[in-house]
Parts: sequence; C-alpha cells; structure tokens
Amino acid sequence: MTTGPRLRVNPIACDGRGLCAEVLPEMITLDDWGFPIICDAEVPPGLLDEAAEAVRLCPRLALRLDHGARAPAAPQPRGADQGQDHRLCPAAVPPDGMRSRYLRR
Repeated sequence: MTTGPRLRVNPIACDGRGLCAEVLPEMITLDDWGFPIICDAEVPPGLLDEAAEAVRLCPRLALRLDHGARAPAAPQPRGADQGQDHRLCPAAVPPDGMRSRYLRR
C-alpha cells in the first residue's frame, strides 16, 4: 500500500548546510552537527509547496520527495494535533547513554 509523499535524505550526499530545516521546520530538524533529521511521516498537503522548495534549494541534491513510499508498519502517534510540539515530528534525540558513546571517540 502506498501513501502520500515522504521526504528522504541521502546522508552521503548531504553536507549539513541546514537550508532544508529553515524552509520546512515542521518536518526537518538538525542534529548537533547540522545534518537533517527527517520526520518519517507523509508530507501534509498544506506543506507540499514548502517540501518541494526544500528539495529544490538543497545545494547537494541530497533531499528528495518520495511519491511511492510505503506506509510504515506502525503509525507514528506524535504530531502537532496532540499539542506536544509545533512541528509534526519532534527531533529524535538519542538517550544520554547512546549519545555519549558516540561522542567519546
């Protein structure tokens, strides 16, 4: 079963300039190094123009709109309608134990 369009990022091509998060903060946040964390949800119809603009502005062509995405196995219960955050998908921050393990190198 296919769903609406979803944003996808190629992490190899991305150099972390963050233009995408400026254009579409409702669906894209940046990690500590400036690389995008993309919300794994359908792009709402009201944000399709902004999503297309974020894709167009990506200097490394690392962002794309995937129109043939498959529905996730379990839907994400988070969203702006629950009043938790103004974005559709709050940034995924790893637990302190996981984060410190990666930063110790």
